Amino acid sequence: MSTGSLEAGDAAAAAVAKTDKRVTLAGMEAKVETAQFFNPTCAPQLTICVMTLTNGFTLVGKSAPADPANFNQALGEKFAREDCIRQMWPLEGYLLREQLSQRVDVGV
Repeated sequence: MSTGSLEAGDAAAAAVAKTDKRVTLAGMEAKVETAQFFNPTCAPQLTICVMTLTNGFTLVGKSAPADPANFNQALGEKFAREDCIRQMWPLEGYLLREQLSQRVDVGV
C-alpha cells in the first residue's frame, strides 16, 4: 500500500545510510498481518485503524478532518494506517538497537 510521506522519509534515510542495518518501511509493511478500519457512529468522520502485526502486537491509528465536511473515506483509511506505521517505527528502532547491542556483547 502506498504511504506517500512515509515512502519519502524511508527513501531519504536509505540515501544516507552507511550500513544495511536500519528500519525500513518495507520491513515494517511485511510485519502487518491485518488492518481493519472503523468509523464510529458517534463520530462518523473519525477513521480508526486497528493493525495487528505478525507477532500479535496491536496498534491503533486514527484520522479525522478538522471540518467533517472534508471527510473522505479512502484518505481517512490511508492516514489512519500511516498513523499505525508511524507508531511502529520507534518500536522497530528499539528492537534493532537491542539486536545490535547483543551482537556487540557477544563479540559478533
